[in-house]
Amino acid sequence: MEESTLLQLLAQEQRKVTDSFAFAATHKADHQALIGLLNSLAGDGLLELSPRQTNLLELTEEGQKVLVEGSPEARVFAAIPAEGGSTQEELVAGLGKDCVKIGMGPLMKAKAIRREGEKFTRVLPQYPDEAQAVLRRVEAEGGREGRLEGVNEDVIKTLRKRQLVAQVTRKSFSIIKGPHFALQRTKKAADLTKEMLDSGDWKTTTFKDYNFQTLGAPVQGGYFHPLLKVRAQFRQILMSMGFQEMPTNKWVESSFWNFDALFQPQSHPARDAHDTFFVKEPKECLTVPPEYYERVKTIHEDGGYGSIGYGCAFQKEEAFKNLLRTHTTAVSARMLYKLANQPGGFTPQKYFSIDRVFRNESMDATHLCEFHQVEGLVADRNLTLGDLIGTIRTFFELIGITDLKFKPAYNPYTEPSMEIFGYHPDLKKWTEIGNSGMFRPEMLRPMGLPEDVRVIAWGLSLERPTMIKY
Repeated sequence: MEESTLLQLLAQEQRKVTDSFAFAATHKADHQALIGLLNSLAGDGLLELSPRQTNLLELTEEGQKVLVEGSPEARVFAAIPAEGGSTQEELVAGLGKDCVKIGMGPLMKAKAIRREGEKFTRVLPQYPDEAQAVLRRVEAEGGREGRLEGVNEDVIKTLRKRQLVAQVTRKSFSIIKGPHFALQRTKKAADLTKEMLDSGDWKTTTFKDYNFQTLGAPVQGGYFHPLLKVRAQFRQILMSMGFQEMPTNKWVESSFWNFDALFQPQSHPARDAHDTFFVKEPKECLTVPPEYYERVKTIHEDGGYGSIGYGCAFQKEEAFKNLLRTHTTAVSARMLYKLANQPGGFTPQKYFSIDRVFRNESMDATHLCEFHQVEGLVADRNLTLGDLIGTIRTFFELIGITDLKFKPAYNPYTEPSMEIFGYHPDLKKWTEIGNSGMFRPEMLRPMGLPEDVRVIAWGLSLERPTMIKY
């Protein structure tokens, strides 16, 4: 139905249109299309709509079949001859098993037929098909509010129980003319433009109403990067375990803190330019703690605390080289030195860090030259390997990895050392997820830590669990 036609028809109505569905049927219009047009006109104030609901009876698929063929009971009665009767086998052969099974009940209940031996015979000369008659009225009248005038409610309930009719709710509108009703809708402007102001058209232009109370569209503020999400989750877990976060804002570190303080020899391959990013300017750091430097130099050259050292000349120019830190263990070394030399002496601590590290590696699907390292350490007296394994299990269980294995490994600054493997349920295999160990005495004793203090530590990358999760 065209908009102009609808407005003309409504203009002729003296009273309100009580039901849009009946209005659509009278004018042979599609009700759904009419509803869309009515809502549009109501939005501009030409009409006012009031929603209404009408409960109706509607024929089911089985009800439609009965409407055409007759009810099972009427068909069974018609199949029984007036003289002689029929056996059940004969009725089934003619009508089907389901029809006979359904139709027999109402006929026997109404005493319209009886059984004589193997045959069923008629008792009544005629059996009016009341079910079909009621269904015809439902088809024609609709049965408002689940009722039909002159039909007992029990009959309707029986038809619904037999799934011949169903009650449905029809939604429609009552219609009255709105405050801006007209035979033709005037298009309203949505915005005040510069051209309107220049020409003066704004004085005669009709504008759409503005809702100054609306909140407007939600502002899209962006989303957290997956790495930030996982980092925040790890930080929360470690803090819940009693760990304190270490300051990790020094990306440029000296070789002394990055390698030498960790008892990593100056001839180690990791200190080669092929594996580490060295800084050109400034090329060297200014200073390191002098007494600590001498103790580290001694442990490298001559050993101590049960170690024979590396037996090589310790070079100051190598130790003072600046580089982009290759691991956050350099931060751990600084914190342990500070812990050993704090006023009042050593106190047990738990530390963690999550920040960037840099490696001079070729980039591929599993390697980056810049990535994030998660590191945790516990410093206390008389710690054991069992404490390390228990702490690692607790951490990984909290991030959702419960199936763990530990494999012996070698690290220059930890002994014993272990690689950590987790079972990947999707890949169906064990995957390396971290490294761990107990810091060697050659690293801890030169710092000034007491002889009975042990430090357990573990580390993993942030990118690998993030890739698995996302």
